[in-house]
Amino acid sequence: MSRRKSPTPKRPTRSRALRILRRTAGSTGAILTLVVVVAVVVVANIDFGKGAKPPAGAAADVSTNELARELGGYTMDPMMARAQATAKERAYQAELAAERDAKKRAAAERKRREWEAFKRKMSHDPSASDNQKYAKQMNALKGWGRCWPSLLTMWNHESGWNEHAENPGSGAYGIAQALPGSKMSSVASDWRTNSITQITWGLSYIGSRYGDPCQAWSWWQAHHWY
Repeated sequence: MSRRKSPTPKRPTRSRALRILRRTAGSTGAILTLVVVVAVVVVANIDFGKGAKPPAGAAADVSTNELARELGGYTMDPMMARAQATAKERAYQAELAAERDAKKRAAAERKRREWEAFKRKMSHDPSASDNQKYAKQMNALKGWGRCWPSLLTMWNHESGWNEHAENPGSGAYGIAQALPGSKMSSVASDWRTNSITQITWGLSYIGSRYGDPCQAWSWWQAHHWY
């Protein structure tokens, strides 16, 4: 019995091997090309920290937080705090003083204008009530407010509060009936017409001679002169 020999595999021809190699190489190139493309895309989207921008508001938050951490441990020296408080107190007191001074100056200026207006009025034939108004103020300024009724009555008897009143017998002149009238020039040269000058002289005389209008009036009631 004879044995059949196994067929020997045929070797691929040179041209077939080249075709297979080309197909393999083409597939591998496509794969490599795809890998390269994917790698480029991935690298382009990776943030390596160069030129990266933080989310909106992140920079501000980080800055504020850092500042808060830095200031959180700051403590002012007690002496510095006391000096600051002292400076603020002085500034406040200076403002108050300036306001008070301004108010005082305004009040003084207002009184000055009123006084000048009143003097002009009193030097141009004032009425008896005008003369009494000024005398009452001056009397109160001297601390004789309680004696106003005495002064009012006494000078009403003396002159009727007329700055031009003159006693034909003695020559006494003015509201307070100075004798002679020229004595009132010790106050001002306008003693003949200015009732303010006359009242100033009359109150000064009463204070020096009797102490106050109350005692002057008591003397007048007993003697009918003072």
